[in-house]
Amino acid sequence: MKPILENIVNDNTLHAKWLNTLSYMENAGAKKISASEHKENVNLIILKHAAEEHRHAYYLKKQLDKLAQGSLCKTYTNDELLTPNQTKFYLNALDVAVCRYLKQEFNLSGYELKFAAYLFVTYAIEVRADELYPIYQDVLTAAKSKVNVKSIILEEEGHLEEMLNQLKDFSPDWEKYAELIVKIEQGMFEDWMTNLEIKLQLPSLA
Repeated sequence: MKPILENIVNDNTLHAKWLNTLSYMENAGAKKISASEHKENVNLIILKHAAEEHRHAYYLKKQLDKLAQGSLCKTYTNDELLTPNQTKFYLNALDVAVCRYLKQEFNLSGYELKFAAYLFVTYAIEVRADELYPIYQDVLTAAKSKVNVKSIILEEEGHLEEMLNQLKDFSPDWEKYAELIVKIEQGMFEDWMTNLEIKLQLPSLA
């Protein structure tokens, strides 16, 4: 991951699209959280989490100004994202896979299935964010970039702790299910990074 990010950060146009891609994914995550809400039974953690994911999407967009690329990436159209097809289907594909698995394991449906999927999908994404953002920040620091994601790192760490607490309430065996779901996400992430590597025409890092 690090060599790919170094190549991206060293090119302002690619870096702008990377920031925009991260912004898109944070925004998609916020919308997924909102879509999983019960019509009436909405707790404070869900509201906080959705609000912070939306803020991350906004914050990442604002970072474009630091690249003097403010004229780029005004929207989330395909030509303003990296690997747009994979990026746009990433969360949906993960959500579908997790719903199928949870339905089979717990015989859930309706809101109960949506909420369980929210817990496990969000957990897997927070595990990913907990790895990706610190590596990205290390690359930014080494490149003396004005872009900074330290505030996101702190909030994502808090999100991961919140998801752990909710998963413990959901099932005493949550770790068994979470481990498999994290593996599903890992496979998707590796495919996404491989596609990014190919699109950027980088030498194989395998």
